[in-house]
Amino acid sequence: MSGIETLGVVGGGFMGTGIAESAARAGLSVVIYEPEQAPLDRSQASLEKSIGRAVSRGKLSDQEGSDMLNRVAWTRSLDDFDGVDGVVEAIIEDAKAKGSIFKKLDALLPDATFLASNTSSIPIAEIAAWTQRPDRVIGIHFFSPVPVMSLVEIVRAIDTSDETLAAAGAFAATMGKHPVHTADRAGFIVNMLLVPYLMSAIRMYEDGFATAEDIDEGMKRGCGHPMGPLQLADFIGLDVMYAIGESLYEEFKRPDFAPPPILKRLVVSGHFGRKSGRGFYEYPPAKVPAAA
Repeated sequence: MSGIETLGVVGGGFMGTGIAESAARAGLSVVIYEPEQAPLDRSQASLEKSIGRAVSRGKLSDQEGSDMLNRVAWTRSLDDFDGVDGVVEAIIEDAKAKGSIFKKLDALLPDATFLASNTSSIPIAEIAAWTQRPDRVIGIHFFSPVPVMSLVEIVRAIDTSDETLAAAGAFAATMGKHPVHTADRAGFIVNMLLVPYLMSAIRMYEDGFATAEDIDEGMKRGCGHPMGPLQLADFIGLDVMYAIGESLYEEFKRPDFAPPPILKRLVVSGHFGRKSGRGFYEYPPAKVPAAA
């Protein structure tokens, strides 16, 4: 057993809501925190829609769907985390923003089993340094969409204790996820391999070597990938891609991690991919995820 019965989730965006959904499906009670009401409303609407879809497809009974939704609460106050057994943070890829949250959580929750970050690229030790108890800080990196993807990366920082590591692994298993363990280096396992590939595809497009469609079709039909690299970048979010690339380049100073100029131009123009309706491709408004 993980010892986690009530989970706090910081961030009600696409990832945070997905983490909450998976935890609630596993029978855990969940409290989702956002400082503003609008993202909480989007999170609740997204979760209700997802559960409703599962019920309509026969994957959940009406009662199971109702019980699952009743296990989730939304709040604008971190004080409502009082009594949670563990926390997963899923906010923007910004070390200072995450560190500030962890400092507050550390003071508020002296008895929490772990304080985990869902970061995809920021070193866990950098986040843990904001706390007085770095032994219980760990990385639990979920993949999108969380209810579908079975993998989690568990990232042990320098000061993470054996007890915290064991609890995080048991928590992942409780949620039906397959944990892989990785050293605390920016990018961990998956993004260390994936990001150079995606950045290479973006540079290829930027240089006019081929169209976005042909780059993606080449990798789908030539390598059997379910999604081409530019489609995948749009799906991940170009703002997230840029932040991950910056973090990896800052850590390793390798040019294959550096975001190409066109990626920065798209991000500063508000073209984040699917969630904004435009990235390397354009997406009809109906396909933009409400909780992204």
